[in-house]
Amino acid sequence: MSEESRRVDGTPSRLRLLADAYPDGILGATRDGIVTILNSQGAALLGVDPHDAMGLPLDDVLRLLDQDGQTWLHVNRPWDSISIVRGVPEQSWVNASGEEVLTTAKLVRDEPLGRVLGIAVGLRSGRGRARLDRERSDLVAMVAHELRSPLTGVKGFVQALLNRWDKLTDDQRKLMLTTVNADADRLARLIAELLDVARIDTDRLQLYPRESSAEVLVRRVVDSIEAGTAREIHLEVEEDLPEVFADPDKFTQVVTNLVENAVRHGQGQVSLRLAASESLDGVRITVDDEGDGIPVELRRRVFTKFWTTGDSGGTGLGMYIVGGLARAHGGWVTIDDAPGGGARVMVDWPSQDLRPD
Repeated sequence: MSEESRRVDGTPSRLRLLADAYPDGILGATRDGIVTILNSQGAALLGVDPHDAMGLPLDDVLRLLDQDGQTWLHVNRPWDSISIVRGVPEQSWVNASGEEVLTTAKLVRDEPLGRVLGIAVGLRSGRGRARLDRERSDLVAMVAHELRSPLTGVKGFVQALLNRWDKLTDDQRKLMLTTVNADADRLARLIAELLDVARIDTDRLQLYPRESSAEVLVRRVVDSIEAGTAREIHLEVEEDLPEVFADPDKFTQVVTNLVENAVRHGQGQVSLRLAASESLDGVRITVDDEGDGIPVELRRRVFTKFWTTGDSGGTGLGMYIVGGLARAHGGWVTIDDAPGGGARVMVDWPSQDLRPD
């Protein structure tokens, strides 16, 4: 290396300062296995002092073990690698504190197929991956829970129809088939929600927007939801309302999620208002309920996956999808207090194409 990682007077060199600015751990060693650089993030993960580590054997600093108690160097043997090997893919290890550390490595060669002159190791905490694993586990648990109830109903009613068809009246058969149809719709909607979540996460939403009447689409949603609930839904539409630039199916899905969320989690009358947006050229959709409202400190969490409250159930994906679909069209969602109590959710939806590039 052309520059020491720490100067003689003890002040960090420019190279060391740059390494410390990197978010992950960085460790470098020579062909002889001597540590030449270790930034503060890497030192924290390895439980060593970055200054004291300079000049030590790599095996004394890279003290990571696998489940069998073998060290990183013993398992990977970078100095003995065949000439076509350029690096070591991501691996999971445990440090002296019992925390998971993820490593990658790059082998530095004097020429493409030449000998190894040194090694650069990247170190990263495994907490991020653990969080992703927990999210996947939460997703599996949620899907299993949400699928179990409708599938049990479908199975039970179909079995009853098969075994007792001749003994059932026409009204009984119709009731059973109606229930099976409703459960099938519930399953189809859950699958659609999961697909939308995956597309939002990967920025692969397929939108087919066009100028549409917000009033027509919203009235269809209100009529559909009112047919299945005893709760009152009050709709107010401002005159001379501009059209929205939206994929009609996605716009309908957003309004449906908002109203159903208010019915499920709120109380009393659900009020829905369409008016010209004060924030952009478009329409503001406002949904109020008469429940307990949403505390200020929880309002950002509403738009995260699997957020639920109370005992009213649900997948916890509805508001996450609302936020994702609104942003995909160039709009946004905000939460406030409804007059007199309860929650107010507002969606500002543009009248022109404001989709992010």
